[in-house]
Amino acid sequence: MDSTIDDLNWKILECLQANARETFASIGRKVGLTPPAVAERVKRMEDLGIIEGYKAKVSHAKTGYQLKAIITLRAFMGKLKPFLAVVPTFKEVVNCYRITGNENIVMEVVLNDQFHLEEFIDKLIQYGETRTHIILSNVVTNAPIGRKTQAQAQVSGSKNVHYI
Repeated sequence: MDSTIDDLNWKILECLQANARETFASIGRKVGLTPPAVAERVKRMEDLGIIEGYKAKVSHAKTGYQLKAIITLRAFMGKLKPFLAVVPTFKEVVNCYRITGNENIVMEVVLNDQFHLEEFIDKLIQYGETRTHIILSNVVTNAPIGRKTQAQAQVSGSKNVHYI
């Protein structure tokens, strides 16, 4: 079932994506609802999995990590499943994605320095061939998810629509 989010819920999502700690009263003033009505809509979106959670954004640089990198892994035959089992234990990995294409995995990692990077790559090479890209700066980070345009909705073939 395809779920279309109504205008008020999109406005609430925009507020929460900008500041997840914003009060329901403040959001209510912006969208024209009472705080209990905002709370009810947020709870419903949480229950439906539209809102997946809330997190603090932490600076890698201010917590002592000097390097941030993207590392891709092209797993050796028979090594992908063992890697998928062990990757959650690597404290360096902040995000890990299984992807299509020549590589199987893309990881975002934080590291103390180039020596830490070398040690980490040494742990990875038993699972496959790696490529490392040092991140120089963030261009876009955690951009908010916005509503689909009418054209996007038509292209995706939305037929079963309900409003929450």
